[in-house]
Amino acid sequence: MSLSIQLYTVRKSLEEDLPGTIKRLAEIGFTQVEPYRFVAKAAELRAALAENGLTAPSGHAPLLQEDQDEILAAARDLGIGTVIDPHVPAERWKDLESIKETARQLNEAAKKASEYGLRVGYHNHWWEIEDLIEGRTPLEHLADHLDPEVVLELDTYWAAVGGQDPVELLGRLGDRVKFIHIKDGPVTREPSDQLPLGQGSIPVFEVIGAATALEAAVVELDDFRGDMFDAVEQSFGFVSAGKVQA
Repeated sequence: MSLSIQLYTVRKSLEEDLPGTIKRLAEIGFTQVEPYRFVAKAAELRAALAENGLTAPSGHAPLLQEDQDEILAAARDLGIGTVIDPHVPAERWKDLESIKETARQLNEAAKKASEYGLRVGYHNHWWEIEDLIEGRTPLEHLADHLDPEVVLELDTYWAAVGGQDPVELLGRLGDRVKFIHIKDGPVTREPSDQLPLGQGSIPVFEVIGAATALEAAVVELDDFRGDMFDAVEQSFGFVSAGKVQA
């Protein structure tokens, strides 16, 4: 298992100075990043990653909304092996037929991705977790209808916000989960409530340990009231002190 960082965390800095931001993440100690909406900035991002010895095993892109070939070509160029759709609207998680349709679309995207030598995944928020259908979370129903090659990236914080114990949910989802987002805070929907890892109520190491087929734990803060790079550095230090390979 390795440690990555979702670049959305440092999006403000990235927009102002992409090469400098990537360099700063490398100086903190990260060797992997998870880009988001990477098509438009693929060339600049590729150069910055190469300059600093970083890789991007996973990346977020709206596969179910935009040109898949363009996304997949950019991902392949960046060395992104797993392209993860990060958002299907909340109204599509209220009934089984809508969930099955989302699974069908992800399965079709995975078939196209295989032509590029890539894999497809899905990342949750709280709305795929909170409204139980027949006693199970919508995300678990999604997993039932995904082809075996489609993976999940469980955002463990949003799972907790949705009312589930992320450790237990990881146990139920099993080997389908290849990536997790690790974040901390008081478990509210307000992004700016989030805190550096180890300073909130999430049992970070227990969560990491529950992911039995984990390829990368991805540090993320959706927002923070203080200096974001301070929070990132504290999060890296906290996880690294727990002997998770960086």
